[in-house]
Amino acid sequence: MIDVLVVDDDTRVARINAAYVAKVPGFRVVASAHSTAEALARLSEVPVDLILLDHYLPDENGLAVVRELRRLGHQTDVIMVTAARDVATVQAAMRHGALQYLVKPFSFAGLRTKLEAYATLRDTLERGGEAEQAEVDRIFGTLSAGTVEPDLPKGHSPTTAELVRQVLLAADGALSAQEIAERAGVSRQTAQRYLKLLERADRVRLSLKYGETGRPEHRYVWVKATG
Repeated sequence: MIDVLVVDDDTRVARINAAYVAKVPGFRVVASAHSTAEALARLSEVPVDLILLDHYLPDENGLAVVRELRRLGHQTDVIMVTAARDVATVQAAMRHGALQYLVKPFSFAGLRTKLEAYATLRDTLERGGEAEQAEVDRIFGTLSAGTVEPDLPKGHSPTTAELVRQVLLAADGALSAQEIAERAGVSRQTAQRYLKLLERADRVRLSLKYGETGRPEHRYVWVKATG
């Protein structure tokens, strides 16, 4: 289980965020806090893997929590969950080591996508060993979860699109729609619908593989951004 500390000055929002976290398999909330001082106190009492951290706190801002953690040598991971959207704050959060930045208001699906991406990242890092460039790209690719393009038509789920994206990012090569469906936990038809959307948006590249029967198999790879 991934142990989480929820920090938000609004007790009601903290309860909602904690309820959201509890709905994501593999995560559990072990403590909540509503100020910088309380957050640091909780961290001294209970070891946690991840902090969902608000920026606007009554005593100091959330970045003060991160700075103090790093000063004390704690490597606890941080996802900023805040209404602060000015570029200076986002940049400061990144430089202090926040892995993700989720702007309020957000949906459960938005938070779940971030948490699932984080779980994927932890799993990759815990395997250890040396990383080739492709593996490095996959590690960093998990940090951009939630940025699937294009804007999806009505009736399509951003979470499902992100699952397809994560499967493709983690793959060593091109995959068939059936392989993608199995790894994402969706039906083959669902995988094909999302793959067609992503292909039209130039986020997925389609190739054909010819087998012994002569009938080509469609195979897909994620198109990494350039520049």
